[in-house]
Amino acid sequence: MNEAHETDDVPAEAFSGVHRGPLREGEWVRLTDAKGRRHNFELVAGKRFFSNKGHVEHDDLIGRDEGFTVMASTGSEYLVFRPLLSEFVVSMPRGAAVVYPKDAAQIVALADIFPGARVVEAGVGSGALTCSLLRAVGPYGQLTSFERREEFADVARKNVGQLFGQHPPTWSLELGDLQEQLPARGLRADRIILDMLAPWECVDAVADALYPGGVVCGYIATTTQMSRFVETLRAHGGFTEPQAWESLVRDWHVEGLAVRPGHKMIGHTAFLVTARRLAPGERPPRKTRRPAPGAYGLDYTGPRPVDIPSYEDLLAAEQTND
Repeated sequence: MNEAHETDDVPAEAFSGVHRGPLREGEWVRLTDAKGRRHNFELVAGKRFFSNKGHVEHDDLIGRDEGFTVMASTGSEYLVFRPLLSEFVVSMPRGAAVVYPKDAAQIVALADIFPGARVVEAGVGSGALTCSLLRAVGPYGQLTSFERREEFADVARKNVGQLFGQHPPTWSLELGDLQEQLPARGLRADRIILDMLAPWECVDAVADALYPGGVVCGYIATTTQMSRFVETLRAHGGFTEPQAWESLVRDWHVEGLAVRPGHKMIGHTAFLVTARRLAPGERPPRKTRRPAPGAYGLDYTGPRPVDIPSYEDLLAAEQTND
Protein backbone atom coordinates (compact mmCIF):
# COMPACT_ATOMS: atom_id res chain seq x y z
CA MET A 1 0.00 0.00 0.00
CA ASN A 2 1.39 3.36 -1.00
CA GLU A 3 -0.05 5.92 1.41
CA ALA A 4 1.57 8.82 -0.45
CA HIS A 5 -0.95 8.39 -3.28
CA GLU A 6 -4.07 7.71 -1.21
CA THR A 7 -7.08 9.89 -2.04
CA ASP A 8 -10.62 10.14 -0.66
CA ASP A 9 -12.21 8.28 -3.59
CA VAL A 10 -9.34 5.93 -4.56
CA PRO A 11 -7.90 4.16 -1.52
CA ALA A 12 -4.25 3.12 -1.62
CA GLU A 13 -5.32 -0.54 -1.53
CA ALA A 14 -6.78 -0.14 -5.02
CA PHE A 15 -3.27 -0.02 -6.43
CA SER A 16 -1.98 -3.14 -4.69
CA GLY A 17 -4.79 -5.28 -3.30
CA VAL A 18 -2.94 -5.36 0.04
CA HIS A 19 -4.89 -4.38 3.14
CA ARG A 20 -3.66 -3.48 6.60
CA GLY A 21 -5.42 -3.42 9.94
CA PRO A 22 -8.40 -5.43 11.16
CA LEU A 23 -10.11 -7.92 8.86
CA ARG A 24 -13.16 -6.46 7.14
CA GLU A 25 -16.34 -7.89 5.66
CA GLY A 26 -15.87 -8.59 1.94
CA GLU A 27 -12.18 -9.46 2.29
CA TRP A 28 -10.82 -12.93 1.63
CA VAL A 29 -9.10 -14.86 4.42
CA ARG A 30 -7.02 -18.03 4.44
CA LEU A 31 -7.44 -20.61 7.20
CA THR A 32 -4.66 -23.19 7.70
CA ASP A 33 -4.94 -26.19 10.01
CA ALA A 34 -2.17 -28.04 11.86
CA LYS A 35 -1.58 -30.36 8.88
CA GLY A 36 -1.19 -27.50 6.42
CA ARG A 37 -4.60 -27.87 4.78
CA ARG A 38 -5.79 -24.49 3.53
CA HIS A 39 -9.19 -22.90 2.98
CA ASN A 40 -9.83 -19.53 1.31
CA PHE A 41 -13.17 -17.75 1.57
CA GLU A 42 -14.79 -14.32 1.64
CA LEU A 43 -15.83 -12.84 4.96
CA VAL A 44 -19.57 -12.20 5.22
CA ALA A 45 -21.15 -11.06 8.48
CA GLY A 46 -23.43 -13.69 9.98
CA LYS A 47 -22.11 -16.60 7.91
CA ARG A 48 -20.26 -19.75 8.97
CA PHE A 49 -17.32 -21.57 7.40
CA PHE A 50 -17.74 -25.36 7.47
CA SER A 51 -15.15 -28.13 7.16
CA ASN A 52 -14.67 -31.67 8.45
CA LYS A 53 -13.33 -30.04 11.62
CA GLY A 54 -16.61 -28.26 12.36
CA HIS A 55 -17.50 -24.64 11.75
CA VAL A 56 -16.05 -21.17 12.35
CA GLU A 57 -18.16 -18.04 12.70
CA HIS A 58 -17.19 -15.27 10.25
CA ASP A 59 -18.09 -12.75 12.96
CA ASP A 60 -15.30 -14.23 15.13
CA LEU A 61 -12.79 -13.19 12.44
CA ILE A 62 -14.11 -9.79 11.35
CA GLY A 63 -12.50 -6.92 13.25
CA ARG A 64 -9.37 -8.80 14.36
CA ASP A 65 -5.82 -8.25 13.13
CA GLU A 66 -4.64 -11.11 10.91
CA GLY A 67 -2.11 -13.62 12.22
CA PHE A 68 -4.20 -15.20 14.97
CA THR A 69 -5.59 -18.66 15.70
CA VAL A 70 -9.27 -19.44 15.91
CA MET A 71 -10.93 -22.55 17.31
CA ALA A 72 -13.53 -24.45 15.30
CA SER A 73 -16.63 -25.92 16.91
CA THR A 74 -14.86 -29.30 17.36
CA GLY A 75 -11.87 -27.77 19.17
CA SER A 76 -9.49 -27.81 16.18
CA GLU A 77 -7.42 -24.70 15.59
CA TYR A 78 -6.89 -22.68 12.41
CA LEU A 79 -4.31 -20.00 11.68
CA VAL A 80 -5.92 -16.94 10.06
CA PHE A 81 -4.23 -14.62 7.55
CA ARG A 82 -5.18 -12.64 4.50
CA PRO A 83 -4.00 -14.69 1.49
CA LEU A 84 -0.87 -13.56 -0.33
CA LEU A 85 -1.22 -12.88 -4.05
CA SER A 86 0.44 -16.22 -4.84
CA GLU A 87 -2.11 -17.96 -2.60
CA PHE A 88 -5.09 -16.03 -3.94
CA VAL A 89 -4.50 -16.79 -7.62
CA VAL A 90 -4.23 -20.57 -7.23
CA SER A 91 -7.52 -20.76 -5.33
CA MET A 92 -9.65 -18.14 -7.11
CA PRO A 93 -12.51 -19.13 -9.46
CA ARG A 94 -11.26 -20.14 -12.90
CA GLY A 95 -12.55 -19.70 -16.41
CA ALA A 96 -9.26 -20.80 -17.95
CA ALA A 97 -6.05 -22.25 -16.54
CA VAL A 98 -4.12 -19.77 -14.40
CA VAL A 99 -0.54 -18.62 -14.84
CA TYR A 100 1.21 -20.15 -11.82
CA PRO A 101 3.04 -17.83 -9.40
CA LYS A 102 6.44 -19.27 -10.36
CA ASP A 103 5.85 -18.20 -13.98
CA ALA A 104 4.23 -14.87 -13.12
CA ALA A 105 7.24 -14.00 -10.98
CA GLN A 106 9.65 -14.77 -13.82
CA ILE A 107 7.57 -12.78 -16.29
CA VAL A 108 7.58 -9.74 -14.00
CA ALA A 109 11.34 -10.05 -13.38
CA LEU A 110 12.74 -11.20 -16.73
CA ALA A 111 10.39 -9.17 -18.91
CA ASP A 112 11.35 -6.27 -16.59
CA ILE A 113 7.85 -5.02 -15.78
CA PHE A 114 8.55 -1.71 -14.00
CA PRO A 115 6.47 0.94 -12.18
CA GLY A 116 4.97 3.30 -14.73
CA ALA A 117 5.29 0.84 -17.64
CA ARG A 118 2.78 0.62 -20.45
CA VAL A 119 2.04 -3.09 -20.74
CA VAL A 120 -0.21 -5.01 -23.13
CA GLU A 121 -1.44 -8.50 -22.26
CA ALA A 122 -3.09 -10.87 -24.74
CA GLY A 123 -5.09 -13.73 -23.25
CA VAL A 124 -6.33 -12.64 -19.83
CA GLY A 125 -7.53 -16.13 -18.85
CA SER A 126 -8.74 -16.04 -15.23
CA GLY A 127 -6.77 -12.89 -14.36
CA ALA A 128 -3.90 -14.45 -12.39
CA LEU A 129 -1.08 -12.86 -14.39
CA THR A 130 -3.11 -9.67 -14.69
CA CYS A 131 -2.97 -9.24 -10.90
CA SER A 132 0.84 -9.51 -10.88
CA LEU A 133 1.20 -7.12 -13.82
CA LEU A 134 -1.05 -4.54 -12.17
CA ARG A 135 1.02 -4.73 -9.00
CA ALA A 136 4.22 -4.28 -11.02
CA VAL A 137 3.14 -1.27 -13.14
CA GLY A 138 1.99 0.59 -10.03
CA PRO A 139 -0.37 3.59 -9.82
CA TYR A 140 1.28 5.45 -12.73
CA GLY A 141 1.50 2.58 -15.22
CA GLN A 142 -1.12 1.21 -17.58
CA LEU A 143 -2.12 -2.38 -18.36
CA THR A 144 -4.28 -3.11 -21.40
CA SER A 145 -5.56 -6.69 -21.60
CA PHE A 146 -7.16 -8.29 -24.65
CA GLU A 147 -9.33 -11.40 -24.40
CA ARG A 148 -11.14 -13.13 -27.26
CA ARG A 149 -13.66 -15.00 -25.11
CA GLU A 150 -16.25 -13.04 -23.16
CA GLU A 151 -16.75 -15.74 -20.51
CA PHE A 152 -13.03 -15.63 -19.64
CA ALA A 153 -13.09 -11.83 -19.50
CA ASP A 154 -16.03 -11.93 -17.06
CA VAL A 155 -14.22 -14.32 -14.71
CA ALA A 156 -11.01 -12.27 -14.86
CA ARG A 157 -12.90 -9.04 -14.18
CA LYS A 158 -14.47 -10.53 -11.04
CA ASN A 159 -11.19 -12.02 -9.76
CA VAL A 160 -9.20 -8.84 -10.26
CA GLY A 161 -11.97 -6.80 -8.66
CA GLN A 162 -12.02 -9.19 -5.69
CA LEU A 163 -8.28 -8.76 -5.09
CA PHE A 164 -8.10 -5.00 -5.55
CA GLY A 165 -11.50 -4.15 -4.07
CA GLN A 166 -12.60 -2.42 -7.28
CA HIS A 167 -11.75 -2.24 -10.97
CA PRO A 168 -8.17 -0.85 -10.90
CA PRO A 169 -7.95 2.57 -12.56
CA THR A 170 -4.75 1.46 -14.30
CA TRP A 171 -6.42 -1.50 -16.07
CA SER A 172 -8.31 -1.66 -19.35
CA LEU A 173 -9.90 -5.00 -20.35
CA GLU A 174 -10.92 -5.23 -23.99
CA LEU A 175 -12.80 -7.96 -25.86
CA GLY A 176 -11.07 -8.66 -29.14
CA ASP A 177 -8.02 -9.96 -30.95
CA LEU A 178 -4.69 -8.29 -30.18
CA GLN A 179 -3.55 -8.90 -33.76
CA GLU A 180 -6.36 -6.63 -34.99
CA GLN A 181 -6.75 -4.25 -32.06
CA LEU A 182 -3.14 -3.08 -31.69
CA PRO A 183 -2.85 -1.64 -35.23
CA ALA A 184 -6.41 -0.29 -35.20
CA ARG A 185 -5.98 1.60 -31.94
CA GLY A 186 -2.38 2.67 -32.49
CA LEU A 187 -1.32 1.47 -29.03
CA ARG A 188 2.36 1.69 -28.07
CA ALA A 189 3.84 -0.40 -25.29
CA ASP A 190 7.00 -0.98 -23.28
CA ARG A 191 6.18 -4.66 -22.73
CA ILE A 192 3.80 -7.10 -24.44
CA ILE A 193 2.85 -10.44 -22.85
CA LEU A 194 1.30 -13.14 -25.04
CA ASP A 195 -0.60 -15.97 -23.34
CA MET A 196 -2.41 -17.51 -26.30
CA LEU A 197 -2.51 -20.53 -28.60
CA ALA A 198 -0.82 -18.92 -31.61
CA PRO A 199 1.43 -16.02 -30.50
CA TRP A 200 3.37 -16.15 -33.78
CA GLU A 201 0.33 -14.68 -35.55
CA CYS A 202 0.81 -11.44 -33.58
CA VAL A 203 4.53 -10.85 -34.22
CA ASP A 204 4.03 -8.12 -36.85
CA ALA A 205 1.50 -6.26 -34.70
CA VAL A 206 3.75 -6.61 -31.65
CA ALA A 207 6.74 -5.26 -33.56
CA ASP A 208 4.80 -2.17 -34.63
CA ALA A 209 3.49 -1.51 -31.10
CA LEU A 210 6.68 -2.03 -29.07
CA TYR A 211 8.99 0.86 -28.39
CA PRO A 212 12.62 0.17 -29.39
CA GLY A 213 14.17 -1.76 -26.53
CA GLY A 214 10.77 -3.09 -25.47
CA VAL A 215 10.25 -6.73 -24.52
CA VAL A 216 7.85 -9.32 -25.87
CA CYS A 217 7.24 -12.35 -23.67
CA GLY A 218 5.37 -15.49 -24.69
CA TYR A 219 3.78 -17.90 -22.21
CA ILE A 220 3.58 -21.10 -24.24
CA ALA A 221 2.24 -24.56 -23.44
CA THR A 222 3.90 -26.96 -25.90
CA THR A 223 7.24 -27.49 -27.64
CA THR A 224 5.74 -27.14 -31.12
CA GLN A 225 4.15 -23.80 -30.25
CA MET A 226 7.41 -22.63 -28.66
CA SER A 227 9.37 -23.62 -31.77
CA ARG A 228 7.13 -21.76 -34.16
CA PHE A 229 7.04 -18.63 -32.01
CA VAL A 230 10.84 -18.56 -31.72
CA GLU A 231 11.33 -19.14 -35.45
CA THR A 232 8.79 -16.44 -36.34
CA LEU A 233 10.59 -13.91 -34.14
CA ARG A 234 13.87 -14.83 -35.86
CA ALA A 235 12.36 -14.62 -39.32
CA HIS A 236 10.90 -11.18 -38.61
CA GLY A 237 14.40 -9.77 -38.15
CA GLY A 238 13.37 -6.92 -35.86
CA PHE A 239 14.03 -8.68 -32.56
CA THR A 240 17.04 -9.91 -30.63
CA GLU A 241 17.72 -13.65 -30.48
CA PRO A 242 14.77 -15.16 -28.56
CA GLN A 243 15.48 -16.75 -25.20
CA ALA A 244 13.39 -19.81 -24.24
CA TRP A 245 13.27 -21.62 -20.89
CA GLU A 246 11.08 -23.28 -18.27
CA SER A 247 11.33 -23.45 -14.49
CA LEU A 248 10.74 -26.31 -12.07
CA VAL A 249 10.06 -25.76 -8.36
CA ARG A 250 10.77 -28.38 -5.68
CA ASP A 251 10.07 -27.83 -2.00
CA TRP A 252 12.10 -29.32 0.85
CA HIS A 253 11.10 -31.14 4.01
CA VAL A 254 13.10 -29.77 6.95
CA GLU A 255 12.41 -31.31 10.35
CA GLY A 256 15.26 -32.07 12.74
CA LEU A 257 17.69 -34.43 11.00
CA ALA A 258 15.11 -35.28 8.33
CA VAL A 259 16.21 -32.83 5.64
CA ARG A 260 15.29 -34.03 2.19
CA PRO A 261 13.51 -32.96 -1.00
CA GLY A 262 9.73 -32.91 -0.78
CA HIS A 263 7.73 -35.70 -2.40
CA LYS A 264 5.87 -33.23 -4.63
CA MET A 265 7.06 -30.53 -6.97
CA ILE A 266 5.69 -28.10 -9.52
CA GLY A 267 7.10 -29.40 -12.78
CA HIS A 268 6.31 -28.18 -16.28
CA THR A 269 3.60 -25.55 -16.44
CA ALA A 270 4.64 -23.62 -19.55
CA PHE A 271 7.59 -22.38 -21.58
CA LEU A 272 8.61 -18.72 -21.48
CA VAL A 273 10.13 -16.93 -24.49
CA THR A 274 11.45 -13.36 -24.46
CA ALA A 275 12.99 -11.09 -27.09
CA ARG A 276 13.70 -7.35 -27.34
CA ARG A 277 12.58 -5.00 -30.09
CA LEU A 278 15.34 -3.49 -32.20
CA ALA A 279 15.22 0.05 -33.55
CA PRO A 280 13.36 0.34 -36.89
CA GLY A 281 15.52 -0.76 -39.79
CA GLU A 282 18.12 -2.45 -37.59
CA ARG A 283 18.97 -6.13 -37.74
CA PRO A 284 20.64 -8.38 -35.15
CA PRO A 285 24.23 -9.57 -35.76
CA ARG A 286 24.38 -12.49 -38.15
CA LYS A 287 24.55 -15.82 -36.36
CA THR A 288 27.71 -17.79 -37.03
CA ARG A 289 26.35 -21.02 -35.58
CA ARG A 290 24.66 -23.06 -38.26
CA PRO A 291 21.55 -25.15 -37.64
CA ALA A 292 21.85 -28.92 -37.74
CA PRO A 293 21.80 -30.38 -41.29
CA GLY A 294 18.21 -30.83 -42.43
CA ALA A 295 16.78 -28.90 -39.50
CA TYR A 296 14.56 -26.83 -41.78
CA GLY A 297 14.41 -29.04 -44.87
CA LEU A 298 16.38 -29.08 -48.10
CA ASP A 299 14.99 -25.73 -49.29
CA TYR A 300 16.19 -23.80 -46.23
CA THR A 301 17.64 -20.38 -47.16
CA GLY A 302 17.33 -18.57 -43.84
CA PRO A 303 15.29 -18.38 -40.66
CA ARG A 304 11.62 -19.21 -41.15
CA PRO A 305 8.80 -20.66 -39.03
CA VAL A 306 8.53 -24.41 -38.91
CA ASP A 307 5.38 -26.00 -40.33
CA ILE A 308 3.03 -26.76 -37.45
CA PRO A 309 -0.77 -26.47 -37.08
CA SER A 310 -2.52 -23.12 -37.43
CA TYR A 311 -4.38 -21.36 -34.63
CA GLU A 312 -7.67 -22.76 -35.92
CA ASP A 313 -6.29 -26.33 -35.82
CA LEU A 314 -5.00 -25.82 -32.27
CA LEU A 315 -8.32 -24.36 -31.12
CA ALA A 316 -10.26 -27.24 -32.65
CA ALA A 317 -7.97 -29.75 -30.92
CA GLU A 318 -8.39 -27.95 -27.58
CA GLN A 319 -12.20 -27.98 -27.88
CA THR A 320 -12.11 -31.68 -28.76
CA ASN A 321 -10.03 -32.43 -25.65
CA ASP A 322 -12.45 -30.40 -23.50
